[in-house]
Amino acid sequence: MAPVDSPKQRRFHWRGLKTFLAVLVLYGVLALLSPEKTMEAAKVSLGVLEEILPILGVVVFFTAALHYWLDPRKLAKHLGEEGGLKGWGIALTAGILSHGPMYAWYPMIEDLRKHGLRDGYIAAFFYARAVKIPLLPIMIHYFGWAFTVFLSLYIVLGAWVQGILVERIEGRS
Repeated sequence: MAPVDSPKQRRFHWRGLKTFLAVLVLYGVLALLSPEKTMEAAKVSLGVLEEILPILGVVVFFTAALHYWLDPRKLAKHLGEEGGLKGWGIALTAGILSHGPMYAWYPMIEDLRKHGLRDGYIAAFFYARAVKIPLLPIMIHYFGWAFTVFLSLYIVLGAWVQGILVERIEGRS
């Protein structure tokens, strides 16, 4: 794990600060040109922020719980270089069970990646999110068991293939 004040982390924080300042300057310029539309845009932006803050709070909670109850080195063993089939199973199952907007998972995924999570597992996780457990009964009602099961298995297989392709592109075997 990188030290708290590593050069990479300083660059990351500086990028975030530059982005925030650029947005503030842009809002300032736009406020001079069209104050009404700028206030409307600011209200929409604050609404989006208000909407995603609870989701981000849940992700922060899960990340903290993950660090508290799971040893990142043990988890990295299953989701890192030595993960094998168990790692694929964890990534696919976690993708199927995860809910909420995809971007809400980015902080936790980034944290796990710092501890050795393979990019192929990340791709498989995100692809497997296409299987929505709460929607399966509705899908069964409209399309039947056979179609629903076949499509769900096809999505999971596709998630696994996507993960393998990501690793091949990266030069892993």
